[in-house]
Amino acid sequence: MTSARLHSSIFHPTLRKLQCQDVAIEAHNLMYPVFLVDDDDAVQPIPSMPGVARYGLTTLLAHLEPLVAKGLQSILLFGVVDKMPKDSTGSGADCATNPVIRALPRLRAAFTELLIACDVCLCPYTDHGHCGVLTADGLIDNGPSIKRIAEIALAYAQAGAHIVAPSDMMDNRIGAIKQALREGNLENRCSVLSYSVKFASGFYGPFRDAAKSAPAFGDRKCYQLPPGSKGIAKRAAKRDVEEGADMLMVKPGMAYLDIVKQVKDDYPELPLFIYQVSGEYSMLLNAGQIGAFDLKTVLWEVLVGMRRAGADCIISYFTPLVLDWLKE
Repeated sequence: MTSARLHSSIFHPTLRKLQCQDVAIEAHNLMYPVFLVDDDDAVQPIPSMPGVARYGLTTLLAHLEPLVAKGLQSILLFGVVDKMPKDSTGSGADCATNPVIRALPRLRAAFTELLIACDVCLCPYTDHGHCGVLTADGLIDNGPSIKRIAEIALAYAQAGAHIVAPSDMMDNRIGAIKQALREGNLENRCSVLSYSVKFASGFYGPFRDAAKSAPAFGDRKCYQLPPGSKGIAKRAAKRDVEEGADMLMVKPGMAYLDIVKQVKDDYPELPLFIYQVSGEYSMLLNAGQIGAFDLKTVLWEVLVGMRRAGADCIISYFTPLVLDWLKE
């Protein structure tokens, strides 16, 4: 059978490229996650994520300038606080001295074409380290939680965020955020990127060091999704689409490419993000450094696999490195 003969389709480099549809990786397919602290002059290396650091506002501006010159098109901001007191409702998340709120006008002024997304969650700002408001017996109180998430999202939008990205995994927070943006006359100036399908994963370990957001007790398995689930992942994406999410996300990346395909097949009309999380970054980087494989070859294979599964944009700590490769 003619269809069973493949070599005639891949013997030349250009022919091989023609077999790889919808897997191109350009600057707009990458989003760079950055950690912002409340000490403006700080650079705090993160031991569990070699090559990644927390930055203050002044040092972040300096860090981003050459990356923007190389073609960086979008960032995802995470606030991390050292000096600010934490409390049960995360009141520091949207106060005037919050590092993200202070940074947004400066970033917008310095990098007029840069797309700026802000992670929206309570865990970096609560004394208990959970992603929502808790009841007296330590369970998630969903109503007050989504009220706070919507308030924080609105504050970031008012400060200049192009995108708000709720990562808390509370029920119905997309609808609450959309309502707050409508009431604030910001719905057409701020998109909602939902962490729709976020699994309770061991790959998050280095991030919790970076963001100083580990829970003080218990875990997040009652609101993040079970790793083996497909059905509830489907329901989570459907819920957020029905509530008006502009973009969807699957997190983590490599172990969940089947879910990426599932979500993209269900909602091809919506941009889909995939988060190559901290544990994936450290695992690949360390393997490359000890010579287990060539990092460039394997990382490119991983990124192409994410695109092939259906991701339109990859959130990756490797973004600065990949930008350099795109210039070669």
